Amino acid sequence: MAAPKLISIVVPVYNRPDEVRDLLESLAAQDDRDFEVVIVEDGSPVPCGDVCREYADRLRVRYFFKENEGRSIARNYGMDRAGGDFFVFVDSDCILPPDYISGLKRELSEHPTDCFGGPDAAHSSFSDTQKAINYSMTSFLTTGGIRGGKVSLEKFVPRTFNMGYSRAVYRKVGGFREMFSEDIDMSTRIRLAGYRIALYPEVKVYHKRRVDFKKFWRQVHIFGMSRITLQLLYPGSMKAVHWLPALFVIFALAMIVGAFFKPLLLIPLAVYILAVWVTGMVATRSAKIGTLGVLAALVQLCGYGTGFIRAYTWKILLRHGRDTQQEIEMRRGK
Repeated sequence: MAAPKLISIVVPVYNRPDEVRDLLESLAAQDDRDFEVVIVEDGSPVPCGDVCREYADRLRVRYFFKENEGRSIARNYGMDRAGGDFFVFVDSDCILPPDYISGLKRELSEHPTDCFGGPDAAHSSFSDTQKAINYSMTSFLTTGGIRGGKVSLEKFVPRTFNMGYSRAVYRKVGGFREMFSEDIDMSTRIRLAGYRIALYPEVKVYHKRRVDFKKFWRQVHIFGMSRITLQLLYPGSMKAVHWLPALFVIFALAMIVGAFFKPLLLIPLAVYILAVWVTGMVATRSAKIGTLGVLAALVQLCGYGTGFIRAYTWKILLRHGRDTQQEIEMRRGK
């Protein structure tokens, strides 16, 4: 694949004017300004059009407002109107380092691919809770090993907080489906179509993620449910490793109950928590963030695990199928 002539950054937005301002500010500071930004407002009651217009003299930014249909449909809407021959997707709660565009172009030139994904990290300006959540989402000791990366238990899967593919892929494979884990579904369809997918480890974004543990629980609970949806879409795609969070929930509950009779049964759980705590402090260089990282890891594993168990029971054991109105409303943020 030849290096792209123009990159279009496509961003779906719902009620995030402050986050969009931070994102556009980081894009305005890029050392390579040869790109366009396509902001698609998905029917937000609190729009960001005024914010986008503030950057019109500093960026090639295009703003569209449409009715609320979900973030995947918003991304597809943006691609249909974008002028680039390579689409990049980031979330509205991301901040891009100044060398993001130049680094991406360099990778696409030196290591061409049809679809790429990059990592995320915590910016120094993030709150301690956000940094702890970022640690839990990227650590090998949690579901970071399932998500894919340098150290992974399965193939690398690009995520839409930092992902892109060519217009040729879009023409052949199409856009995103409005569903849970639409990025995993998209990556699977790209692989099945015979296209190349690469990890560009140096092309990172700073991802704010959720600002509190309640919202984080809801997010990872949906992730757990989506794994069952993907299994129904692609039979055989679910591996033993995807059961780990659910097994953690089951065995942790068993150890806690059993500890009323034999306290030593809590030792494996205590050792795991200690390992998360120590690695968290080392990774973040902060005792406070490392401690919060333990809570984040437990929220992540239990949220994902209970979502997995819930969906497996409802959709597979009770045979209720793939989507429900409740799920549709959850993924639209209602």
